Amino acid sequence: MATTDDSVNGMTEHCEECDLETLHEVSVQIRTESLKQENAQFSREPYRVSECQRCGDRSSQRMNNA
Repeated sequence: MATTDDSVNGMTEHCEECDLETLHEVSVQIRTESLKQENAQFSREPYRVSECQRCGDRSSQRMNNA
């Protein structure tokens, strides 16, 4: 689970690679999932992207798995 810590001014999360709670850069990206050009405009989905600032490991998770 992500937490905020005023002393490091960022988001700390558990990193699978480091096996520690580390500072992460977290962003939301809109990704196109369809490979077909005619459907691309209808297949954009938001993804939460998290990157460990210690080791550089990145993970992403689709945000609306309805």
